[in-house]
Amino acid sequence: MSQPVTCDVVIVGAGMVGAACALYAAREGLDVAVVDRGPVAGGTTGAGEGNLLVSDKEPGPELDLALLSGRLWADLAGEHAKAIEYEAKGGVVVASTPEGLAALETFAAGQRTAGVLAEPVAAGQLHDLEPYLAPGLAGAVRYPQDTQVMPALAAAHLLRASGARLLTGRTVTGVLRARDGSVRGVRTDRGDVHAPAVVNAAGTWGAEVASLAGVTLPVLPRRGFVLVTEPLPRRVRHKVYAADYVADVASDSAALQTSPVVEGTAAGPILIGASRERVGFDRSFSLPVVRELAAGAVRLFPFLSQVRALRTYLGFRPYLPDHLPAIGPDPRAPGLFHACGHEGAGIGLSTGTGQLVARVLAGKAPGLDLTPFRPDRFPEEAV
Repeated sequence: MSQPVTCDVVIVGAGMVGAACALYAAREGLDVAVVDRGPVAGGTTGAGEGNLLVSDKEPGPELDLALLSGRLWADLAGEHAKAIEYEAKGGVVVASTPEGLAALETFAAGQRTAGVLAEPVAAGQLHDLEPYLAPGLAGAVRYPQDTQVMPALAAAHLLRASGARLLTGRTVTGVLRARDGSVRGVRTDRGDVHAPAVVNAAGTWGAEVASLAGVTLPVLPRRGFVLVTEPLPRRVRHKVYAADYVADVASDSAALQTSPVVEGTAAGPILIGASRERVGFDRSFSLPVVRELAAGAVRLFPFLSQVRALRTYLGFRPYLPDHLPAIGPDPRAPGLFHACGHEGAGIGLSTGTGQLVARVLAGKAPGLDLTPFRPDRFPEEAV
């Protein structure tokens, strides 16, 4: 057993959200330790595409968080842009029919009222933005605020910049509680970590960590596949996806859903998504899902039919029933904070989440209303 560790705050989870919480907590002057049973970015973060999006969010608390996070990511890019492969390339959401375009433009009009830059693109202008797009599309909306990072690199660099003590390879087996019920740290299989505050940034395992503290949080895994092509010259300039992707993100269905999402990377390969299904933690490969992803990508970019796929990978998005993350203090267990349940948006929302949690930890006003993100908002029957 290792010697006990004492700090101001212990963060459970060394993914992107945990890294952001560590960075901003350290900037508030707190002594931070980060615990994870695996390596840095070994869970959902390592299986993500690194999207920092506003384009797929309707006006409301999640969009407010995305806009805050985008500003913070831009600030971080000034320090770490090359190291984290930050690309301010923008997003293009395309519609295949006039009816789909009308719905997309209505959606974009609502976003503009909340501060999103959403530029209409006529059918005749599409190939100026993306020369290899399929012909015959009805039009699109361009989102200059959509950006991208390489998530595993970003998590590693933010953790390093935080100066936090990194305790990987330690499984949290319990949450330490005082006689009055308040949280006093965590127990791991390699010793205790004592702290007056514990942050649950465990992603898809957020429900498990919450239960160790005696509270319930209905986080479920939602599986998704990504297809990776051979390295290519830059042919896809933006993140490009079909308009029905937004509906898939907001869906409560447990069934398989796929909608084409295509984007280039700084390293050359093209990433192709997106699929969503609730099948627990089933990690088995699904050829039908991957075929649907490939077919959808070819419909958007016909040249991809001649491109080799090198590999696929899958990850589990931490899903909560109302599609909003749990952020902030848990009144059921004083000293417990949550920063999980971001579903597929955790990379993009991590910086805002980290700053909000850090400000509350430091006794400051968070800057955004945390009421919609309350971890105790779910009725017992939903849990």
